[in-house]
Amino acid sequence: MQKGLILRSTGSWYDIRNADGHVFQGRLKGKFKLQGLKVTNPIAVGDHVSFEVEDEAENTAIIFDIELRRNYIIRQSVHKTAHGHILAANLDQAVLLATLAMPRTSLGFIDRFLVSAESFRIPTTIVFNKADILNDEGLAYQQEVIDLYERVGYDCLITSATEGEGVDAFRQLLDQKVTLVAGHSGVGKSSLVNAIAPNLNLRTNEVSTFANKGVHTTTFAEMFELAPDTFIIDTPGIKELGLMDTSKTEIGHYFPEMRVRMNQCRFNNCLHFNEPGCAVKDAVEAGDIAESRYMSYLSMTEGSDNRR
Repeated sequence: MQKGLILRSTGSWYDIRNADGHVFQGRLKGKFKLQGLKVTNPIAVGDHVSFEVEDEAENTAIIFDIELRRNYIIRQSVHKTAHGHILAANLDQAVLLATLAMPRTSLGFIDRFLVSAESFRIPTTIVFNKADILNDEGLAYQQEVIDLYERVGYDCLITSATEGEGVDAFRQLLDQKVTLVAGHSGVGKSSLVNAIAPNLNLRTNEVSTFANKGVHTTTFAEMFELAPDTFIIDTPGIKELGLMDTSKTEIGHYFPEMRVRMNQCRFNNCLHFNEPGCAVKDAVEAGDIAESRYMSYLSMTEGSDNRR
């Protein structure tokens, strides 16, 4: 039995890298369930597995077991809403690539991703790409958004893959870590990765000017080694991000600015809706918690279908 790392998942077949760096094409041994976790992909990129070589000539293998995950980022499945889809597992950090134009990444989408990462205490940096296409008004708004998230405690970075702005800082951010890079289609994930690792030659596409939306260029999540102990996981563009495995009472704990105020609420089961003596509501009214963040919180706790 060998140990391996899942580099790529195509649904039924997996690229497995063993300790020697050789990559096998693997598949699961029969049905595979994860302790009651309802997911469309029982094995995800970043998983560590045990496998046996099935056919050396064909370079195939059979996966028998999966090691316990340190963490993972999961979203609600688009096609099977009762199931989740694991974007990646065993991460050191996540990078959310956002653009404020062509296409626009909404603050609600950013907040949902941050909550998903916070639920497993995965550090996240927000990278604002395509700074070169913003006019003065757009740049001013971008700085307002950056100020909002930096006040909460999130690191932010401005980049332009085409102009080279922030590319070195992006490269340094990834050093010696396993990083999930995620975002809407068209935000420039592949272009930015190509700027620091041109040998990967990831496929890119222009954004449709008609719909102001990106075109999917990545079909399956895939892990790439940029340098020794430095890995990135490139994911298909995320259109919607429905939360999974998160109850109403938990969501507030994943907003850092709410978490620090919870013990100041009059009731220990306060949901921060209309309860009297709510420290979170008082902070929103005082401007100490951004209204956009509070509205995102309400959308998540009320089970809104607004996942963009």
